[in-house]
Amino acid sequence: MTHQRKLNNGIRIVMEEMPSYRSVSIGVWIRVGSMYENRQNNGMAHVIEHMMFKGTSHRTAADIANEMTAIGGNMDAFTCKDCTCYYAKTLDIYAEQALDILGDMICNSLFDEKELKKELGVILEEIDMYEDSPEDLVHEHLQMAVWDEHPLGYLISGEKDVVSGFTREKLMKFFEQYYVGENIVISVAGHFDEEAIMSWICRCFGEIPQGSRSDSGFAPEFKPVLWTREKDIEQNHLCLAFDCCTVLSDERYVMTVANNLLGGNMNSRLFMKIRDELGLTYAIYSYGSSYEQAGLFQIYAAMQPAQTKQVMDAIFDEISRVIREGVSENELKIAIQQIEGELILGYESSYNRMSGLGKSLLIRDRAVSLEEDLSRIQQVTSEDVCRFFEKYLRREQCGAAIVGNIHLD
Repeated sequence: MTHQRKLNNGIRIVMEEMPSYRSVSIGVWIRVGSMYENRQNNGMAHVIEHMMFKGTSHRTAADIANEMTAIGGNMDAFTCKDCTCYYAKTLDIYAEQALDILGDMICNSLFDEKELKKELGVILEEIDMYEDSPEDLVHEHLQMAVWDEHPLGYLISGEKDVVSGFTREKLMKFFEQYYVGENIVISVAGHFDEEAIMSWICRCFGEIPQGSRSDSGFAPEFKPVLWTREKDIEQNHLCLAFDCCTVLSDERYVMTVANNLLGGNMNSRLFMKIRDELGLTYAIYSYGSSYEQAGLFQIYAAMQPAQTKQVMDAIFDEISRVIREGVSENELKIAIQQIEGELILGYESSYNRMSGLGKSLLIRDRAVSLEEDLSRIQQVTSEDVCRFFEKYLRREQCGAAIVGNIHLD
């Protein structure tokens, strides 16, 4: 059963008890990421995430790591375009200790200048690492290209020349704006005592100022552009992007089914046709990226440079075939059953439940239940899927990015 509570400072709490478990997962979700940045501070949310592990007024960086290890748990964090999350998973008997560590990091991190200088060096290396990965490069830069100059297209890690200039003063100003009660959701899933957990949440997070909720801003304009990067590598890495539905739209359920059918797994149309039947590529898949203001449907493939155009044509041939011939009831049934299996199996993880509930409440302002997701997926029809393909996956409205030895003739 899922329960929701709220602290006086605006922090929302969502909890789901899983009585048969011995674990508990706790997430602190902040409504901040690269889409809330500008060109002058792009990458700052990511840097702050790193600095949270570098020591507080009560714990050194080593203390944070050692204490979490000592209670048999793990702790980590990630930054997205639309949120930042700090999470821990541990045994139920150590839930309070995990909350105390997370609360200390959020409320009392020092942002020490010397530690910041060292960590910026690590982050600059991380940015270089992405530049060396053609698969990462083609995904990230396509979003930058089709959402030209809009914050949704920014790199989460930021650009090196900007990130290298960050100071403690700049970080603290950004932190104080976004790390406020109205921007925070705490999610808990697993085995725990609700009143004891609430008592510790109040103790650890109750002094955070209320502040105001982050504005998601204006929607970007999608531009169907071609972005290329010459790179002397064996394969070309291709990514296609289509303007698509937002995370708040009911069409996201149709997108889930359409993605499963087209390129979401090993029995999808693109995989079976282009990889297995035609033998044109080893890796090919599709996925959706949805946010409050906009969304993308993307298709990725890696192939020999001389086969790039042939792969692109084959992708659009398969899309056209769906629009022209439709989707059989059996194919639709298999896709929905597979999605149902993934959702139900994912529900069996306390981390996945914590994550799903936390982000849903943070972004959609309500915690969506497994039963609701299953029901909405089951209502998707073959006609819905065909309309989705026809509405969104049009060749003339497609953005593309290629990294490698460019041959399109």
